[in-house]
Amino acid sequence: QVQLVESGGGLVQPGGSLTLSCTASGTSFSGWPMAWYRQAQDDERELVATITVGSTPYYKNAVKGRFTISRDNAKNTVTLQMNSLQPADTAVYYCNKVSNLWPWGQGTQVTVSS
Repeated sequence: QVQLVESGGGLVQPGGSLTLSCTASGTSFSGWPMAWYRQAQDDERELVATITVGSTPYYKNAVKGRFTISRDNAKNTVTLQMNSLQPADTAVYYCNKVSNLWPWGQGTQVTVSS
């Protein structure tokens, strides 16, 4: 069984920063493009950022210049550094593959509020 675990969320004021981390047990994602997704309350889950096996990133336009996705295949981790956070970033954040997704983890809540 593959288990994805996201961590690092919390409550932050607008303009603040958070760093999210994703780890996987039961498998290695070193050979797969990975992604961060988010789901705001009463909204659909959306893709936020992806990273190729070779560590080339892609970002949703709304987060370009603010978020940075990275990976450490040796540690089986994917990280999302989030800067200049705004209330619109409030959501539960998940990691997963880009295709042939594993079961979703619990996600980590990011709340941006003053």
